Parts: sequence; C-alpha cells; structure tokens
Amino acid sequence: MTQTTEETKKQPDSRGLAGQVIGETSVCAVNQTQLMYRGYEIADLAAHATFEEVAHVLLVGHKPNAEELKAFSDEVASYRAIPTAVRDAIVKIAKDTPEAHPMSVLRTAVSLLSHTCDLCEDNSAEAELLKSKMLLAKIPTCIGTHQRALDGKEPVEPDTSLSHAANLLWCITGEKPHDISAKVMDVSLILYAEHDFNASTFTSRVIASTNSDMHSCVCGGIGALKGNLHGGANEAAMEMLSDIMEATSGGQTVDEYMQHAFETKKKLMGFGHRVYKNGDHRAGILRDWGLKYCEEVNPEAKAWFDLGDEVQGIMLRDKNIFPNVDFPCGMTYFAMGIPVPQYTPIFVASRITGWCAHIMEQHQNNRIIRPLAQYAGEGIRNWNDG
Repeated sequence: MTQTTEETKKQPDSRGLAGQVIGETSVCAVNQTQLMYRGYEIADLAAHATFEEVAHVLLVGHKPNAEELKAFSDEVASYRAIPTAVRDAIVKIAKDTPEAHPMSVLRTAVSLLSHTCDLCEDNSAEAELLKSKMLLAKIPTCIGTHQRALDGKEPVEPDTSLSHAANLLWCITGEKPHDISAKVMDVSLILYAEHDFNASTFTSRVIASTNSDMHSCVCGGIGALKGNLHGGANEAAMEMLSDIMEATSGGQTVDEYMQHAFETKKKLMGFGHRVYKNGDHRAGILRDWGLKYCEEVNPEAKAWFDLGDEVQGIMLRDKNIFPNVDFPCGMTYFAMGIPVPQYTPIFVASRITGWCAHIMEQHQNNRIIRPLAQYAGEGIRNWNDG
C-alpha cells in the first residue's frame, strides 16, 4: 500500500541514511570513541606504522612481517609508471583546460588506466588485489603529472627508491622531500586511508555490487570524494581560513567574522562530523604533525595554525562543534607548499586503499545494493481527472 505524504512525514528523518546500518564490513570500525582499521586503532597506527604497512593491512588483510612488507612495497613501487598515452592525455588537459578541477582530471586518468589494464574486467580475488596495488602505485604519478603540467614543467619519473608518501611529493614538486615532509605526508595518508561506509566508499560498494569492475568503482569514488561536503572539505577549509586571514588584515576581528558567519548561516568548513560528535580522533594527530613541520621547516606558517586555533575556539565556545581532520589538513598541506586544488587528489592517493579493500569485500560476498525509498509525493491519482 502506497503511503500518503502525511503518513510519510510521520516517519523518522532518513535523509543521508543517518544512523542506519546498511551492511557489514571487517575493514574498518568507526564510532564516537574509536577509529580502527581491521582492529588497529588510528592513533596506534599513526604513531607506529608506515603508510605501506597500513596499505598492506587494508588490502591484504593482516599486519605484514618484514619480508612481506618489503615484497609488498617493492611490488607496488614497480607499478608506479603510467602509460605514455595516459601521461600525454593528462598533460593535454592541463594545457588546454587548466581550469579543470584536479579531481575531474584524476577521475579521467583512472578511467584511461582501465583501458590499458589487461585485468580490468577480471573480478577474481587475485586480479582485484593486483589491480589495487597498481592503482595505489599509479595515482600519485597521475597527480604529479597534472600538477607539473599546470606549472609548465615536464613530469618527473616516479622514484621506486622512495616511500609512497615521499614519491607523491617528488612527483608533485620534482624535489626530493625533507624527512619531516615525507613523515608528515605519511601520517596524513594513514589518517585518510579508510573510514567505513563514508559517501565515496559507499558509492564504490554500490557500483561493485552490480558486478562492475574495480576501475569503474574507483571512478565513482573519486566523483563522490570531489564534493566539498566530503573530500573537498580540506580545500574548502583552507579557502575559508584564507578568507578570514584577509578579513583580519583589513581590520575585522576573527570573532566578528565568525559572528557574521553565524548570523548569515555561512557554511564553515572543516567542522563537525556525522559520527564524531565529541571530536575527530584524527584532527589532533595531524595538527601536532603540522606544527612540528612548521617548527622544523616553515616557522612563518605557524600563523595559520594560530588563526585556526582561534577559529576552533570560537566554534567550540559558541556552537560546541569540533574540527574534523580536514581542518588541520588544509593548514598542514598549505604550510608544506602543496597547491590547494591538489589536496583532495592527495586524499585519493590514500583512500584508494580503503576503497579497494571495500570493493574486494563487496565482490567476495555480493548482493546488489538496492535500498527502498520513502515516497513523499502525491497519493494515487487518475490521469483523466484533469
């Protein structure tokens, strides 16, 4: 029986699937007090693991021993080069349409990579693990190729001797990173690697549930992550801080800016979280590493963190809303000199591990994802009534 509009209004608010459990996973657990990757708590991983170790945990399923880690890292590094046709396409897009969003360019690059992958249509467990490693390896090269072309420079060849984080920075800048730069990037990649059924991961799983291929699932994930309410929030947070910095240089106080934002209901990015009502576990970790980077490499950039602390204090005082990880991420990447439009693609260089883990999990025990909807339209009507 069809529900009327009035009957539908009486149902609990289900927009955004808020509070609803829609599946099981062994990849990640998220709640108000913990974030765990296959049982390992995020602060423990950030303090003691490398991104390659975390990638192995997510993709292969267990903590690697020294021999397994070397084999995994060496194999992934060996896949970093991208086909000439893909490289040339990225460069052409950068030259012809430099205004194109880097996430759109990266989505196109992954789509092009699918045409050069002999295993693209193979959804077997073995093939999908291999494709996961190849995508993990090639995405930083795609990001770097695009940024170098935007800068009017030739792309550099990926360096197989560097870690995933260090190679990512090398591909973007063409300079071998400081140890602290590589470490800060490594930690940020660990923090961003996985987050259960977030919008982009859920998108990837929905696509996977149709028995589509991994590259298509990842393209969908990139499309979802592009939005400023999801992955693009780190870019938006830094743009907001830049706006506040400009306003204060013109004589306005931070508190005045914030009160005006509250009154006009302006969206303040980098704050709040659907799950973490009492604060994002990852935010403090990345803030500390960002400050450490400033202390060792770029002391002047600490002004952004001072501003961020003031903004955060006002949000807590007046709205009782905590920052999420995107807030310190924006400041940290800015201090490191990373172009703001590349913040979300760098997110992909990390979250590809979580996406692929979920895509493989979905394919291994699949049923097409097809939820029901609450109808909120007109009741039954006759076409000939007028």
